[in-house]
Amino acid sequence: MDDSLSDLDRIKDEIADSFDEELEMEMDESRLEALLDDLSDHPDREALDRRLYFRELFRLQHELVVLQDWVQKQGLKVAVLFEGRDSAGKGGAIKRITQRLNPRVCRVVALPAPSERERTQWYFQRYVPHLPAAGEIVLFDRSWYNRAGVERVMGFCTEEECEEFFRSVPEFERMLVRSGIILVKYWFSITDEEQQFRFQMRIHDPLKQWKLSPMDVESRRRWEDYTRAKEDMLERTHIAEAPWWVVEAVDKKKARLNCIAHLLTQIPYQEVARPEVVLPARVRHADYERHPIPPEMHVPELY
Repeated sequence: MDDSLSDLDRIKDEIADSFDEELEMEMDESRLEALLDDLSDHPDREALDRRLYFRELFRLQHELVVLQDWVQKQGLKVAVLFEGRDSAGKGGAIKRITQRLNPRVCRVVALPAPSERERTQWYFQRYVPHLPAAGEIVLFDRSWYNRAGVERVMGFCTEEECEEFFRSVPEFERMLVRSGIILVKYWFSITDEEQQFRFQMRIHDPLKQWKLSPMDVESRRRWEDYTRAKEDMLERTHIAEAPWWVVEAVDKKKARLNCIAHLLTQIPYQEVARPEVVLPARVRHADYERHPIPPEMHVPELY
């Protein structure tokens, strides 16, 4: 009975989290504070936890905006790699990082499976064009480490190709760092039980079923193979110039906050003074006339 109640509570949390994603996108901080103030005396722990989560999220996102301005002003080049098992929460963390940033400064790279031509290229070649230029932050939602993970486990590369990757990647990353790129690597870690639960949620949620590919389903069966591949990867590619950072991600909200807070410590930054913005008076002309838009061009107002 206790287990059933626990599962029910987790399902409620998962559904609430889906709504939270929409709330975060729609609510600005002041409106959120007004809403949460109404819950300040609420005895339910969940409401208090969500209050803390939102407050910390907005505080950290404000710092990310400050960091963005500093990266742009100083011409820094930042590349952040997000790796982890399917459903580990990489995409959710990336979404919270980019949510309030300028997409011209901070962009996400999520490459599809390589084409036939790309399979014949130097392995790192298709990633190089996406590396940051001065004043840019690039977030890789999976990266060249596909070779050490899914490609190795699913047999999309040979053991010889994988060994060559392990020989090359430390030198490749040292070269990136020497060239001035700030390289940060995150592994999002979840338990076997948590991945099972999240996959079940995706199966039964029509809004999330698209996230569950045949490859994801197969990854469940090969959990232990992925574990061995992950351990080998972390051991052989954890270098001083570009170390791995492991994010405990069973609790999605804590993982997002911890990841963002840590990322902010990896790049020393200062607030950039902004000139005061003053809107000029609109120019008005006596002969200006705004013409009505034909009714058939309007989107129907269903709401």
